[in-house]
Amino acid sequence: MLEPFDVVYTIWLREVKAWGRERERLIGMVGQPVLYLLILGPGIASGLTINRAPNVSYLQFMFPGIVGMSVLFTSMFAAISIIWDREFGFLKEVLVAPVPRWAVAFGKVLGGATIAVVQTIILIVLAPLAGISPSPTMVVEIILLCFLISIAVTSLGTALAARMRSMQGFQVIMNLLVMPLYFLSGAMFPLASAPAWMRALMVIDPLTYGVDALRSVVLPGSSLVRFDIPTDVSVLAVVAVLLVGAAAFQFSRTN
Repeated sequence: MLEPFDVVYTIWLREVKAWGRERERLIGMVGQPVLYLLILGPGIASGLTINRAPNVSYLQFMFPGIVGMSVLFTSMFAAISIIWDREFGFLKEVLVAPVPRWAVAFGKVLGGATIAVVQTIILIVLAPLAGISPSPTMVVEIILLCFLISIAVTSLGTALAARMRSMQGFQVIMNLLVMPLYFLSGAMFPLASAPAWMRALMVIDPLTYGVDALRSVVLPGSSLVRFDIPTDVSVLAVVAVLLVGAAAFQFSRTN
């Protein structure tokens, strides 16, 4: 029986290699954020102002939200590989092998998180388009935060995909979760400016804390930051641990 670490590494390496062969995904990872930065951001900015932050442009405000969005979509999409593996028989071979299933699930999660970190690095390179000049410290902090966010989101996707039998069903559930998570995260508008009922929903959205932490790093001291970094990171860490556990549990029950 393979050691759990060997299983995690093997599954992680397979996920990363499979992603590297898909040039369409590589193009999409660059094209989507550029679209938001060059078209959507300026378009929305023309009709909006950011209250209580006169020295912050809308693109600067939106940049952490774009990073959070990219990590969210990339991480959730990574879980689709489980559906493909089931349809093509690879998952069955893995499940009958004498390896711990939780290690397979964790390898999937780490693979998705690694891909999301690559996406994050691409966005950091594009940060000057939003009027942001990342320092070395900022780069490291953004990468670590995005890794934590992606662990949580990929775990959620893995837990869902482990129980799904069709690509169509997973995509429906994914869209049902991804869009509310993104729009209620404060990525496109400040939490303080939202109606009271919406603020209540935003506070229970885990991605809110991820975007807020990224905004704290990108715009330090800004009044647009809702919570402090320790609070944001603590919430994200708790959610990540719970979702990793859920992914391992669901994967252990799959067949």
